[in-house]
Amino acid sequence: MHVFYAVLVVVTAAAHFTFVAYMVLGGFLAVRWPRTIWLHIPVVIWGIAIELINFVCPLTGLERWARPKAGIAPLDPDGFIDHYLTGAVYPDSAANLVLALALLTVLTSWSLAFRARRQRRSPQPAGRAVSTANDRG
Repeated sequence: MHVFYAVLVVVTAAAHFTFVAYMVLGGFLAVRWPRTIWLHIPVVIWGIAIELINFVCPLTGLERWARPKAGIAPLDPDGFIDHYLTGAVYPDSAANLVLALALLTVLTSWSLAFRARRQRRSPQPAGRAVSTANDRG
């Protein structure tokens, strides 16, 4: 039964990494697929709320529950980010900088997505032909 819980820990951590990556970079998907912004917005709100309110993410709770059953050392008391990223991927002293850069990345992606959406909706100027592969010679 330990194997089941170990797999659960790995799958939960992978889902958590995927969620964090989508939270930071998912806005860039909205440049290509505009409807994805409606999933990305609540994900970002969730991430900001976890940082500001400091409540426990359900994925963190699940991993904390499964780790001792799998015979794995407990998760860092401060949670997933502090256990897997802070101090491992970037130094503790850069935590606020990393948060600021993540937010800047999100805002940049949203700006690009908004611009792409505006360009899709604006009509082509009169007399401007759309080029095709055959026009390039």
